[in-house]
Parts: sequence; C-alpha cells; structure tokens
Amino acid sequence: MVTLRDVAKAAGVSTSTASRVLDERLPRSRTAAAERVRQVAKELGYVRDPLAAGLRRSGTSTVGVVVPRLTDIVMALLYEEIAAAATARGLFAVVATTHDHPDREELAVQSLLHRRVDGIIRTTARTDAPLDVGKFDTTVREVLALRTDGVLPAAVGDDRLGGRLATRHLIDLGHTRIGLASGPAFASSAVGRHLGYLEALADAGLTPDTSLVVGDAFSIEAGEEAGLSLLTRPDRPTAIFAVNDYVAIGVLSIATKLGLSIPDDLSLVGYNDIPIVSKLPVPLTSVRVPFAQIAAGALSLLLDDRDPSAKTLTYAPTLIPRRSTTAPQLPESPR
Repeated sequence: MVTLRDVAKAAGVSTSTASRVLDERLPRSRTAAAERVRQVAKELGYVRDPLAAGLRRSGTSTVGVVVPRLTDIVMALLYEEIAAAATARGLFAVVATTHDHPDREELAVQSLLHRRVDGIIRTTARTDAPLDVGKFDTTVREVLALRTDGVLPAAVGDDRLGGRLATRHLIDLGHTRIGLASGPAFASSAVGRHLGYLEALADAGLTPDTSLVVGDAFSIEAGEEAGLSLLTRPDRPTAIFAVNDYVAIGVLSIATKLGLSIPDDLSLVGYNDIPIVSKLPVPLTSVRVPFAQIAAGALSLLLDDRDPSAKTLTYAPTLIPRRSTTAPQLPESPR
C-alpha cells in the first residue's frame, strides 16, 4: 500500500506538507510543490485512508499518546515509534505524561481531549484502576500499548515469553537460585514477566522461593532496594532477573557497592534492551522488545480495526545475551 510518506519522499517534500496538500478540507494550494505532490500521488496511486479520516471528528489529524514519563527511555522510544508511524499515515502524535498515577492519568486524557485529538493511545493501563475514556468523550477511540487492562484493544510484547526467556537463559547456564527484581502489581507487563519467571522455574523442576521475589516499581531506586534485599542475605541468589533495565541498573549499582563482580559473583538479566545497557562497563544481557511493531500495531488498532470488541496484538521479544551472565562460580575446594 502506498503511504503518505512514500508520496512525500517521491515529491521531495515533508510528510506534513504532503498531508496538507492532499487534505481536501483545506484550501487548494497552487504552488509548484503542491502540484508536484498531487501529480506524484496520482502516479503512485495513493488513496487517502478513509477510516483514519473518519476518526478526525475535529479535523486536527492528531493522536494523543499517554505515557507515565518521558524520562523513561522505554516510553520515549515507544512514543518516537508511534509518532513516526502516525506521520506515515498523515497524522501528528502529541504526548501527555501521568507519572503512573490514576488521577494524573485522568487529567492527561482530559487535556488531550480538550485539544480535540482524534484518538488516544495509552501506555499507562492499570489493572487496579482501569480508565474509561468514554466517560469523558464517547466519540474518541482509544487503544492500549505495552500494557493491557484485559478490556480495551491493545498492542503488547509477549511478557510471559520474555520472562521465560530471561529465566531459562540463567537456568541453562547452571543457576538454580535465581532472584526476581519485580515490578508494580498493577502493570500487566510486570505481572507477565513474573509469570514467565515462575513458568521457567517450573519447567526446569525448580521450586520457586517466594522470598527471592522483591520489588514493586520500574525505577533504578526500586532496583537498588531489591538488590540490597536480595544480595545482603546469607543465602543470596547467584543470578537475578530484573523486570526492566532500569531495575537491573539499580541492582548493578548495589552489587558494585557490595563488592560483587558481574558476572563472576552475580549474573544479571534486564528487560527492554534500552540502548545504554549495551554500553555499560559490563554489557547487560537483556530481553529486547519490538517497540516499532507494538507502535504500528497500536496505530493499526486505532485506525483500521472496525471491531469494537477487545483485541490484543502480541509481539514476541528476543533475548540478547551479553557479558553480564555466565555460569555460577563454584566455591574453591579446601586445600
């Protein structure tokens, strides 16, 4: 299918310029660039997306994106992918942040609605406090990304698979005492990764030790707290799976302060594979999430899916082994 981006590239103009030229609701431009855009669109057989146009109740051609915070590299990466996918469809993405708080989420959504966005993609879904955008405006469609509440359409990574991949990697290296630096119970992503961890242990015939599961947030600080709890016990784990890279960095910080060597004293796996983790002094093994696919899937659910029932598009992650994981070191034999 020929996209607006294809037309813009062939005509030598920006996508936003091509979108304005081909928007029949705007006054017809007679410039040479506009004529070139129309000619290229005709030659390529470009057809403006009728459903996307149908979403534009306000004519703003914008999609609102709600994220916890843009200081979180994961959310910044996903937003950039959504913005790029939106641009290719002739739309513009705007962002609002919530700090993962239900009240701020409502305010963020209302703020976007006041700006007359034509659809909303939320990465902030909570299982303990689901938000219904319809109570503010029944004409605007919404979908979820990265997390799901089990009700709305969503595009997510396969978090259970990712949790299994991370834990199975450590088991295959020979680890049997594996800690989990967990995340918030309200986030389906953290819950899925926890379930994957448990499934991998069960598949290997290992009995889960609930005392080795610590943590309740996606931050470096939460990782430090989890690391301190797990690594100062006399029977500390030989490996830790952290539910995101920020948590893993927090665990790494505490391990270093305690004089532990990565990976000789502790193997460590993160999640999301944000760019910085491959550049750490000891590059971090992590589970890579396909952000571009999730972004495109969320936009497709918003613009193309005519079925109002809940539908979840799930995309497989990939384990990226690096130097932060190795076989557990055996204690020295007595001399």
